[in-house]
Amino acid sequence: MNCEPLPTIIQGGMGAGVSGWSLARAVSKAGQLGVVSGTAMDVILARRLQLGDVGGHMRRALDRFPIPGVAQRLLDRYFIPGGKPEDKPFCAKPIPSENPSRHMEELLVAGNFVEVFLAREGHDRPVGINFLEKIQLPTLHSIYGAMLAGVTYVLMGAGIPRAIPGVLDRFAQGQPAELCLDVQGADRNDEFTTRFDPGPFCGGKAPDLVRPDFLAIVSSATLANMLARKASGRVNGFVIEGPTAGGHNAPPRGRLKLSVEGEPIYGERDVPDLEAIRALGRPFWLAGSYAEPGRVAEALRLGAAGVQIGTAFAYCEESGLDHELKERVLAMSRMGGARILADPIASPTGFPFKVLQMEDTHSDSTTSEKRARICDLGYLRHAYKTAGGTLGWRCPAEPVEDYVRKGGEEEDTRGRECVCNGLLANIGLGQIRRDGEQEKPLITSGDDVASVARFLEPGAHSYRAVDVVESLCGTPGP
Repeated sequence: MNCEPLPTIIQGGMGAGVSGWSLARAVSKAGQLGVVSGTAMDVILARRLQLGDVGGHMRRALDRFPIPGVAQRLLDRYFIPGGKPEDKPFCAKPIPSENPSRHMEELLVAGNFVEVFLAREGHDRPVGINFLEKIQLPTLHSIYGAMLAGVTYVLMGAGIPRAIPGVLDRFAQGQPAELCLDVQGADRNDEFTTRFDPGPFCGGKAPDLVRPDFLAIVSSATLANMLARKASGRVNGFVIEGPTAGGHNAPPRGRLKLSVEGEPIYGERDVPDLEAIRALGRPFWLAGSYAEPGRVAEALRLGAAGVQIGTAFAYCEESGLDHELKERVLAMSRMGGARILADPIASPTGFPFKVLQMEDTHSDSTTSEKRARICDLGYLRHAYKTAGGTLGWRCPAEPVEDYVRKGGEEEDTRGRECVCNGLLANIGLGQIRRDGEQEKPLITSGDDVASVARFLEPGAHSYRAVDVVESLCGTPGP
């Protein structure tokens, strides 16, 4: 168990690269728990190198990667001094698979190592990393890369992460670990897994590592109780996330009902039983519209260790969100025009997904309909059992004819957005397509975006992570 005092504020793991190393480092240095997103760190590292590694941060971290030869191979393959021409596409990288190549393994492990290393640089405070359970293929390698860099907390939501505590235990001891894959159409006796053995990857015996604490992100006492009793290892705490939080939300319990606007309707059954959660004897944090001093105090009165805050940090100076997008959203918030739609079908995961409504992004149907469907990143693909008994992959946001050819239902493709490419566009890493068009953003935020401009000083156009911390907790910690 981590011996540091528990943080009052956990900075949320928002999207691919939004909660990047710069933001996490700023929050941790302010005395709270900074968290990097572990989503798509392989492609983010590769594209940052192709842009010339402005500031030299990627190369500085890769210089500290402990396994010989890996950093140089990645630099030889991806680094472009001065950056690629603006009108040229990023070069392709392998799509994650259940049996990744050595290159794919190195890109995943190094990508997560780099992000955590940079977040920890220059201070001795804890740093966390956030993963989605629904994105299974990169998980083992990503966790190992984060642990190599000394990550203190691993957080995971968007699913039931029963296996992850045991994975942390095994990696800490230098042992291999496996994950069972969720496969549509699989029989009870089928076993589809992905595996990572740190020994051969490290060139012999893997080093012993410090086991990070594991925090499960859940929406109900039922799930928290199950994980506390039946997970593969110790669950050290919980983040209890409500439906007003950004990103992927748990669907409402019971039969899905939609509002006039087409959003899922949550009811009394979706309110977490905090008394039952307190009875588990594990620390917990509350998430979803808690970025107000009074709400932080309320959470503490209810027995929580603190709160998780996402949206307020997403629009601060240190977040990875594109600078122009941040300015546009803050202006919308200041004018009372920032609106969120909890879209029940946009994400290929099938989870409701909070989407900021803004022109020239994929929340705009005109923009979305212009995009030619393509699935070239593949993080949110679904695994399915083929007629031949092997493992296949399909995504409801890929070309419709491809999805149907793979046995999917055409109905499941309607309204789906390419979340993978949209999230990378959010952080200035959108791909250039053959027609010269650049991928458009798909911005996710919590309901709190409507008033996030409250963190701006009069006349200011930006604010810092420390401003959020001070607003909620007073003077930041050491």
